[in-house]
Amino acid sequence: MNEVAGSQGPYDYDLIVVGGGSGGLAASKEAASYGKKVLVLDYVTPTPLGTAWGLGGTCVNVGCIPKKLMHQAALLHQGLEDARKFGWTFDEQVRHEWATLREAIQNYIGSLNWGYRVSLRENAVTYVNAYGEFVEPHKIKATNKKGKETFYTAETFILATGERPRYLGAAGDKEYCITSDDLFSLPHCPGKTLVVGASYVALECAGFLAGLGLDVTVMVRSILLRGFDQQMANLIGDYMESHGVKFIRQFVPFKIEQLEAGTPGRLKVTARSTVGSETIEGEYNTVLLAVGRDACTKNIGLDKVGVKVKEKSGRIPVNDVEQTNVPYIYAIGDILDGKLQLTPVAIQAGRLLAKRLYGGSTVKCDYVNVPTTVFTPLEYGACGFSEEAALEKYGEENVEVYHSYFWPLEWTVPSRDNNKCYAKIICNKQDHARVIGFHVLGPNAGEITQGFGAAMKCGMTKEQLDSTIGIHPVCAEIFTTLSITKQSGANAQLSGC
Repeated sequence: MNEVAGSQGPYDYDLIVVGGGSGGLAASKEAASYGKKVLVLDYVTPTPLGTAWGLGGTCVNVGCIPKKLMHQAALLHQGLEDARKFGWTFDEQVRHEWATLREAIQNYIGSLNWGYRVSLRENAVTYVNAYGEFVEPHKIKATNKKGKETFYTAETFILATGERPRYLGAAGDKEYCITSDDLFSLPHCPGKTLVVGASYVALECAGFLAGLGLDVTVMVRSILLRGFDQQMANLIGDYMESHGVKFIRQFVPFKIEQLEAGTPGRLKVTARSTVGSETIEGEYNTVLLAVGRDACTKNIGLDKVGVKVKEKSGRIPVNDVEQTNVPYIYAIGDILDGKLQLTPVAIQAGRLLAKRLYGGSTVKCDYVNVPTTVFTPLEYGACGFSEEAALEKYGEENVEVYHSYFWPLEWTVPSRDNNKCYAKIICNKQDHARVIGFHVLGPNAGEITQGFGAAMKCGMTKEQLDSTIGIHPVCAEIFTTLSITKQSGANAQLSGC
C-alpha cells in the first residue's frame, strides 16, 4: 500500500532527519526549537539472531550505556575482592547472576527509549518508526515493519544513520555468532566466550565478561586498538592478560560450527594463521564478533540523489559544515568519512548544524582535541595525538614525551597492580612545549581526561601543568609532577611506594 503524506507548501517538512540516534535526535530537537517542521525516521533492522531495540541509537541501546554499566558490574567484583583487605568480612559465596544484570540494564534502557519519544513530542518533532530510503531529489520513502510505504518530501535532509557491526564472512558466523548488538540483551549468561577482534568494542566486552568471572579468550588478527596510541594499547593488553584474559594472536576464524544447541550451547571454532598455514580449533559457548563496524549507507537510496559515498567504507565525505556533495543533504555522526565516531561528537555536530541552518549561527563543530575513553578493565583516556602520529607530523626532534607509571593509593592496601597505571603527555617543543597528546591508563580515566581535554582546548603547556598544584592523593596529580622524558631513557617506574 502506498500513501503520500499531505503537503503544506512546496515540501511536507522543512527538515527530515534519517536516524534517531544521538546525533539525529540532537539535530531534530534543535531545528524544531526554531519553529521548523521536523520529521525523524528511525528503524532498527534486526540482527541475524533477531535482536532489535527502541529509539536512541547505538549508544543508548547497544553501546556506551549498557557497556559502562557492565564495566561497573565487573569493577564491583574487583571491589569485593579488595574489600576484605580493608577489613570487610563476609562469609557467603559470592556469585554473579547474569539475568539480574541484564534485566536491570534493559529496564534502564527502556526508560531512556521512552524518554526520547516523550522529548520529541514535547519538542513538536514528528517521529516515525520506519526505514528511510531516497527515491528522488527531496523525496524519501518510509517503510514500516508491516511493509507499509509512505512518501515524504523535505527542503533539507540530515543523514544520521550510524553504523552496525561487521561479520567475518566465515562459514556459520551469522548463524551462530553474536555481536555487541546482541550481547547486552542476551537472555542467558554467555559462558566460555571467544571474542574475535582487537577493537575497543572487543577489548571492552572481553574485559567486563572476564570481570564477571567468565572464561574469556580474545582472537586478534594483527594489532590491538588500531588508530590508538600503540604503547597504551599494548599496556592494556598486558594488563588484561595478567588478569586472566587469554589472547590468541595472528589468527582469524574461518568456520564456526554448532556442536550443541542451548542457552548457551557449544560451538567449535576453526581458525587459520594470518602469518602461516597453521590452523587451530577451540570449543566455546559463545563467539562474540567485534571486528569493526560498517556505515548504514548502502540501502538508503543515496545513488538516487547522487550523494557521494566512499566505496570501501560506505562513509560519506562532507565539507567543514557537514554538507555532502548534494547541497540540501547533510551528514553527521559515525557515517562521516575521517571523523571520530563518538556519541558526544555526533550530538555536538547535530546541534551546531541545526543552529547554522536555522539559527543564524556560524559556529562549526571542532573535531580536534576530542577527549575519549576506552572502558577496558584498566581504563584508557586520551586526547589529541598518539605518540606515533605526533612524531610523524612534527618530527622526532620537535616532540618531547614525559611519562610515569603510578600506583593508585586505593590499590596499595590490597597490594595489587603496582606499575600498571601509566601517564604520558606529548609536547610540541616548537610551540612553547604545548601539550598535543594526553594519555592516561588507570581507574576513572574518563573523569580525569574530561578536565584535561578542556585544558588542551585552552592551549595547555607543560609549564602550566607544572605550575598547577596537584590534589593529593589522587591519580590525576601525576600530571602536575611529570619530570622524566622518554628521550632521557630514565626509568619511569615507581620504586617502593
